[in-house]
Amino acid sequence: MHSFGYRANALLTFSVMVLALMCAMASLSDNLNSPSPSANVQVLKVNRFQKSTQGNDEVSMTLNISANLQSLFTWNTKQVFVFLAAEYETPKNSLNQVSLWDGIIPSIEHAKFSIHTTNKYRFTDQGSNLRGKEYDLTLHWHVMPKTGKMFADKLVMTGFRLPEEYR
Repeated sequence: MHSFGYRANALLTFSVMVLALMCAMASLSDNLNSPSPSANVQVLKVNRFQKSTQGNDEVSMTLNISANLQSLFTWNTKQVFVFLAAEYETPKNSLNQVSLWDGIIPSIEHAKFSIHTTNKYRFTDQGSNLRGKEYDLTLHWHVMPKTGKMFADKLVMTGFRLPEEYR
């Protein structure tokens, strides 16, 4: 008959194949989920708008960020990385993105939130391009699954403008 090593190898190979098939099915089942997250961001106050010592514009603002990202969570979701970015155009660059705030959402219980905060990262432009500048606030998220590929998406909120004068 067959030796113990041969039988153990066959059992291990079969187990790995079943595990790979289950992972593939889990990854494919996430494609059936159609998330519908919602978010709202308000700029409550521009705390500081000044030219730094290097000649760059720098902004500090108070934000109210509320979001419901619960629809991003399935049984295959490990966590969601979310960040808020200011996006604007300058004569030199067609798209400038500055990250203002970020966070990791570990579970569906934390996926519905509302926070009142100042920008976590400096809103700085290389030059004096921010006075009176229109910008969009974009909430980006990256869904990190337990198995399968990671996907990302965003919500864009328009209609924001910086002051004409430094404060």
